[in-house]
Amino acid sequence: MKKIIAVVVKRKFTVAILSLIVLGGGYYAYESYRAVHTSPQYITSLVERGTLTVSVSGSGQVSGSSQLDIKPEVASKVVKLLVLEGQEITANAPLTQLDASEADKILRDARVNLDSVRLALQKLQQPADALSLLQTENVLASVQTSLAKLKLSQVTDYQNAEDAKQKALASIDAGYEDTFSDISNSFLDFPAIISALDTILHGDSIGKVDPAIGKGYVNTATLLNTTKSDDDRQKLQLLITSAEHDYQLARIDYDANLVDYKAASRFSDRSVIDVLSTKTIETAKRITEATKSQTTLLDAWVDLRTQRNAVDYLPAASKVAEHRSSLNTYLGQANGHLSTLLSAQQSLKDSKDTAAGAASTLQQMDHNNPLDLAAAEQSVKEKQASLDKLKAGSDPLDIKTQELVVEQRQNALIDAERTFAKYTIRTPLAGIVAKLNVRVGDPVSSGTVAATLVTQQQIATITLNEVDVVKIKVGEKATLTFDAIEGLTITGSVVAIDTIGATSQGVVSYAVKIGLDVQDDRVKPGMSVSVAIITNVRQDVLLVPNGAVKIQGQGFYVEVLQNGQPVRRAVLVGLSNDTVTEVMSGLEVGDNAVTQTIAAANTVTPSTSQGLGGIRIPGLGGGIRGAGGR
Repeated sequence: MKKIIAVVVKRKFTVAILSLIVLGGGYYAYESYRAVHTSPQYITSLVERGTLTVSVSGSGQVSGSSQLDIKPEVASKVVKLLVLEGQEITANAPLTQLDASEADKILRDARVNLDSVRLALQKLQQPADALSLLQTENVLASVQTSLAKLKLSQVTDYQNAEDAKQKALASIDAGYEDTFSDISNSFLDFPAIISALDTILHGDSIGKVDPAIGKGYVNTATLLNTTKSDDDRQKLQLLITSAEHDYQLARIDYDANLVDYKAASRFSDRSVIDVLSTKTIETAKRITEATKSQTTLLDAWVDLRTQRNAVDYLPAASKVAEHRSSLNTYLGQANGHLSTLLSAQQSLKDSKDTAAGAASTLQQMDHNNPLDLAAAEQSVKEKQASLDKLKAGSDPLDIKTQELVVEQRQNALIDAERTFAKYTIRTPLAGIVAKLNVRVGDPVSSGTVAATLVTQQQIATITLNEVDVVKIKVGEKATLTFDAIEGLTITGSVVAIDTIGATSQGVVSYAVKIGLDVQDDRVKPGMSVSVAIITNVRQDVLLVPNGAVKIQGQGFYVEVLQNGQPVRRAVLVGLSNDTVTEVMSGLEVGDNAVTQTIAAANTVTPSTSQGLGGIRIPGLGGGIRGAGGR
């Protein structure tokens, strides 16, 4: 029995454990399912058009005194007093005129600049006139003609250079043929000339007709014996030595040259023919020198024999004359070959230079012609684009850009007019001039009290910190509310701003006086007042709540709900106040801007670019904002 009971108890415990496991698993599955399938909720606000008012707020008290110090807004010199002490004046009445020569120049320049950009805009908006079209078409036709001429000129010049190169190459081929022919012709005569020079100088033909001479003209002893004096013998000895020396040099060159000539042919490498031509020219020179030296020797010998004894000279006279005539013939032949070889060498050099010059010209054309042609074709494209643009009219983007320039110049003119107006010190309120503190010629600045005004109009004095005070100007409208008078709102305007601040516990504040437009008997001196000074008003602009505008990097974006899902849109924002922001582009009227996301239950919502790094703080500008404000 105990065993049965124990088994039952054990089974019940097991069942209980299994039940707990099943229940726990089911609960976990349900919670997981709910967490996955529950969607976040979005709070949205419609994008609407409206009026955006930007203001600077401050608090203070209604002044107990009706006395107001009037200060200039610019630094200059007093040129004219327009009121007297004790004189009663109206609001905005002129008190003092300051020197505004520089401001007047800036104002005149601003007007001229505005007229100039307006004219430029009018010109853009007008269609092209017939004369401009004709002139542009003529320019296009001119560059097209220039392009056609350039193409033709390049083809012609290239062909001419190529023809010149081929002609020069043909001349080189012919030149080498002519050079080898001239060398061959030279060696038809050189062997006979060299042999004859040897025979005349060393042979016995002269000795056969005049035994007194012996064998050859170089028989020094015999020839010297025919002279009368030592000077004549010395002169003759030098001539004999020179003739022998020149002959030996000619012989050496000739022998070496002959070996090279026999080894060469018309089909030899051109460098071989160049060397052979140079050596043959040198051989020709040597032969002419040797021939000339022998001629000089014979002439001298004849002269000496004639002077010694004309009778003794007669047997050899005919033979000497024969040798003399032969030498003249050889000299003519050698000089002729020399001249021909030199001419052929120079002609060959000229042909090579011409071919090299033509090749260089072609290479330069290959480099320059594509560049010149590309520049000419680009010019045609540019002129065609100018004509097309002229026919199509001004680009809308150019017109829009010029309109923005006109707007900038208008703003500059407005600024110049406002600055010029500041050189006339005016009273902001009606009252009596209690005191004039300046005279003609006195220098003044923003801290100078030009006059003291006693007014019947109530004045409220508030304080602003250094950040807010720079945002306001004298003359700006304001709204005033009073703690003691519920529901009362009075309008007014800024009539004075302190130029020197007061420091308290490290905070700098400036006193600002507001003139009340309406006199209400319920408003008493010393009452607390709250003032909102309107610094900017933008009408008919797109507005979204500040909470919808977020920042990421250097740009802003707004999430718009589409088909139940947020879609991020980049926006360009302008001014903002404490509640709404102006959107200049990126949104349209009727868009649902997401202002708040409520995360799904039991889910973790990823962090977005919010907080100081993501959500735009109202009143602060930066990034791509078009303007700042509060």
